[in-house]
Amino acid sequence: MAHALLPLGGFPENWQSWKADCWLSPEPFDGTAVRRFTEPFPLEEEWQWEYDHDEHSPLLHGIYQHGSVLLGGNRDCEFWVLVVTGPPRGRVWWLGDGCVAPYADAGEDSDPEADFVAWFQDWQADRGWWSEHLDG
Repeated sequence: MAHALLPLGGFPENWQSWKADCWLSPEPFDGTAVRRFTEPFPLEEEWQWEYDHDEHSPLLHGIYQHGSVLLGGNRDCEFWVLVVTGPPRGRVWWLGDGCVAPYADAGEDSDPEADFVAWFQDWQADRGWWSEHLDG
């Protein structure tokens, strides 16, 4: 199954209406807020917030609103973004429901610096850990 990229500046259908169990922050997610592309993406490495989301709510909101362009999604609570500002600029990141991580090539010799083209080829071919968990 091939996945389509969102139009530039577009949102997945489920972006504005996250399920409550997917957005782990005491402050509600505002899917209608203007995304700030010029603000730096706030992370440089994987982060799991499942158990400490209350004290990190501003960071969590920054991850979803700053320094990236939405590329698409696989499931209700998971999205792919291309970071456009900050140190990880040019990298594709996965935003999940308790974790955010830079994309790593799905090939046998996983490349921690896999680029947009490598991600797109894997995404189109359903070659990666996400392909086993698609909801249809």
